[in-house]
Amino acid sequence: MNDGPLAQADLDALVPTWIDWAGAASQLGVSVSRVRTMIREHQLAAAVPRPGAGQQVPADFIQDGEVVKGLPGLLTVLHDGGYDDRECIAWLFTDLELPGRPIDALRENRGSEVKRRAQSMAF
Repeated sequence: MNDGPLAQADLDALVPTWIDWAGAASQLGVSVSRVRTMIREHQLAAAVPRPGAGQQVPADFIQDGEVVKGLPGLLTVLHDGGYDDRECIAWLFTDLELPGRPIDALRENRGSEVKRRAQSMAF
């Protein structure tokens, strides 16, 4: 997409906590290279939250030492619809009246509605 409001979103303002790849690897109990692979395979998403920060992962993507249930499938749906990691993150952290943000719904195991909305938006 890269031209709509999601592409222009201020990720640093939307996402409360970011972790670098090493921090994500530590929380997941994997290597940094595995985190890189997970990002490439859309199991996780990463972006530069602010100029000069380097790529980071939203901390809310990891829960109890694992990737939040439903996140990889949702990221795949959004990527298949043409969204990049930055836009996916912006969408997940924007209040869409689900109630609340999609990331909150995923973390609370209410992912069905989130996935339906992502599918309708992506196609």
